[in-house]
Amino acid sequence: MKTFHSLLSFLLIALLIISAFVLSAGAEGCFSIVVGKDASADGFVIMAHNEDDGPPQVVNHYKIPRMRYPSGKKVKLINGGELEQIEETWAYLWSEMPGMIFSDSYVNEWGVCIASDNCPSREDQAEITDGGISYMLRKLVAQRAQTAREGVLIAGNLIERFGYTAPGRTYIICDPNEGWFFCAVQGKHWLAARVPDDQVAMIANTYAVHQVDLTDSNRVLACGDIVDYAVSRGWYDPDKDGSFDFAAAYANPAIASDSNNVCRQWSGLRRVASHPIPLSPHLPFSVTPAKKLGVADVFEILRDHYEGTEFYQTSPEKGNPHENDLATICNRTTQTSFVVQLRADRPLDVGIVYWVSLSPPCTSVFLPYHFGIEDFPVGYSGSPEQPSNELYQKKVTAPFTANPAEAFWTFSNSYHKINGNYADMVIPIKKKIGEIENRALSTQKTVEETALQLYSTDHAAALNTLFNYSNELYISALEAMDKVLSGK
Repeated sequence: MKTFHSLLSFLLIALLIISAFVLSAGAEGCFSIVVGKDASADGFVIMAHNEDDGPPQVVNHYKIPRMRYPSGKKVKLINGGELEQIEETWAYLWSEMPGMIFSDSYVNEWGVCIASDNCPSREDQAEITDGGISYMLRKLVAQRAQTAREGVLIAGNLIERFGYTAPGRTYIICDPNEGWFFCAVQGKHWLAARVPDDQVAMIANTYAVHQVDLTDSNRVLACGDIVDYAVSRGWYDPDKDGSFDFAAAYANPAIASDSNNVCRQWSGLRRVASHPIPLSPHLPFSVTPAKKLGVADVFEILRDHYEGTEFYQTSPEKGNPHENDLATICNRTTQTSFVVQLRADRPLDVGIVYWVSLSPPCTSVFLPYHFGIEDFPVGYSGSPEQPSNELYQKKVTAPFTANPAEAFWTFSNSYHKINGNYADMVIPIKKKIGEIENRALSTQKTVEETALQLYSTDHAAALNTLFNYSNELYISALEAMDKVLSGK
């Protein structure tokens, strides 16, 4: 064990030296997980995501219905471009962060789910048309795609038409049967790889797709000149480099070797892999899990702070793990997390379950919301604008009040109170979280069976059953926070 720890320490030091000059913006970032359908206890894909953005922020959740549009209607992009609107867009659940261009997440009525991780590329000669595309890319996928593969192709067509404005990003696009990592490069280049059905893939702010077979369209999709362009820029030499490695060719080298990204991806993978994963800048795209994963297993990955490894670190003053020298998967900038079940063996109103947490998930609870609900509880939607720093600080430092009309502020306030006294408060809050999540999981089957029995005869009653299940758990979570923070 000492030898293993020594090796880890050596590798960590080497990685830190390599990445010492990387800007702090890369130190904390989003984290995503795709569980292939054959690696999932559900038998369908599970997708999960931590959305990390420094404050001041607010997160709203909505259910958006199908929308119909007149012929000739245009979609306007934020930088001036436009494209043709389709006749009808699909319904979707929307996690919105006002004022943030690249932070929203969606899951639509077909189970197509999309979120993203910032993954800077080395591109410095990007081609952009009509201002390019940024914010609207993921919303257009949610509105138009019936499968993840269709979503990949929609995103690829938009990038080739307009050009992608950000340095680079990986969009995680899933449906009940397939999970894809869609790698957008600044400009008009992209590549997408499908996660093997029997494996689990994770990503932490640098491209995770490596060797690919571009002739295998079942597993890989890309723009037509993805290899030729890399060769022309001197990023890839087939004679010297061997088989094409997308990340090696296109990723910003400093970001790719940043220990904050390498170590987070490693820590997530080591929690599930059937065999030990050596810490290395050359981590696998996906791994075979030691067991099939359920949503509770995925919750714990999103809560990871390197527990059980030499890198676990807590602050001497507060005892919290969010001041680690290395960025952690669950960190102080995590504004919301979700795990989505995409089960297609029943009506998707019941089969899609969006388990959402607000604030860092180690001190918060994942609450289930079925797609069929008319909307989230009223407290899940708030201001349509990004808050000022003054308002944010006022909300999170105010005396704690469990306010069901302000979900985000209630959970964020709770986190700030707990984080300030983590050592004393983490055990009681985790106990309450465990009780609520265990109750949610243990009663889920019964609630869904009741809803399914009503579904064809009394649709409204079926969906109301699902909403009442979620709302009761939401109120229980507020009561639990109140008890812990008041010392009751």
